[in-house]
Amino acid sequence: MKSFLISILFIFTNACIAFVEIDSAAPNFELLDTYGNEISLESFKGKKVVLEWTNHGCPFVAKHYKTKNMQSTQQLAENEDAVWLSIISSAPGTQGYVTKEEANKLTVTREASPSHVLLDPTGKAGKLYSAKTTPHMYVIDEKGILKYQGAIDDAGGRGFMFKDLLKAKNYVKNAINELNSGQKISDPITKPYGCSVKYAG
Repeated sequence: MKSFLISILFIFTNACIAFVEIDSAAPNFELLDTYGNEISLESFKGKKVVLEWTNHGCPFVAKHYKTKNMQSTQQLAENEDAVWLSIISSAPGTQGYVTKEEANKLTVTREASPSHVLLDPTGKAGKLYSAKTTPHMYVIDEKGILKYQGAIDDAGGRGFMFKDLLKAKNYVKNAINELNSGQKISDPITKPYGCSVKYAG
């Protein structure tokens, strides 16, 4: 009976939060950006896309932006003509939830350069990608195939707050560079680190 209940729980959990496999098609989603435009992932076919789950109230995210680690990664993506989508899946009333105006102010004050900041207050897109932490990063190639998912870099773990993030191994930068040169992604899956995504419920 116990194993049966565990199996049911496993099926239910995975039905609610999907897992996207590497080298499979990245699921499409449609979300409003902070200017009220409906943004569809599939509209960016033909370009590389980086997905960044973010929460400005998370100390991990805060450090990535304070040290300019996230901005330098965004800049590399921009230089390589990749689309950068920052996604906020914090539910109303939880840490990281922001209005459109607050999100736009954050982009300016942090000197960030995402292509779009997308609002996902229901968590639909986050659960579609099984996004667990802020940050949680994904890189999608020009054909719409997921090529990387996990941490932004290898600086997670003990002593994170004392590490120089600009000297860490940046998995997202590496994935973009390897895609550009036609190489196989050397680290396609890594363990994300940060704060939990503040989903509704």
